[in-house]
Amino acid sequence: MTEQPTRWTEATVYPDMWTDPEKDPRNSEGPSPDGELATLLDYTTSYRMTLLMKCEGLTPEQLAQRSVPPSTMSLLGLLRHLAEVERDWHNWIGDEDPLPKLYGKRDADFDEAVGEQAQVHAAYADLAREQAATDAALALHPDLAERVGEEKIAVRELYVHRVEEYARHCGHADLLRECIDGRVGQ
Repeated sequence: MTEQPTRWTEATVYPDMWTDPEKDPRNSEGPSPDGELATLLDYTTSYRMTLLMKCEGLTPEQLAQRSVPPSTMSLLGLLRHLAEVERDWHNWIGDEDPLPKLYGKRDADFDEAVGEQAQVHAAYADLAREQAATDAALALHPDLAERVGEEKIAVRELYVHRVEEYARHCGHADLLRECIDGRVGQ
């Protein structure tokens, strides 16, 4: 039987938080953003940071640790998956030929995630590059009602889908991280 890690958090103010509020990079002083677009961008940024925070301080082997069989989900797989998803969203925006899948065949983002430092570095670089490309493509379309790409998807829908996708996977990351080393928090 595998030994269960002890639950812990770095936070001292609120025991259900990841870290104390003054150390949390997601906390910002002042009022919340004005407007729908600014709010969607703020939520996207926050969830992106949350995912990266859940991966901090782990070895390549820990990042590649699988959840519950038969699932192939891991934190490294989530980094790779979200890079792949960002590329898909970028492909949806434009009318040009779509870029190929980053990791080849379907589900390779999870199935082929292995605990090697080179793959970890590549996953972080892929995610940052694909996020920047999608951000740049969306910035050309500030009207949330505009329809883009071959499918004529609303820009608003792309933004909302991004928030939903990151939020869902941050929930997975919470559970994965707790299984790896016991660390808990929002």
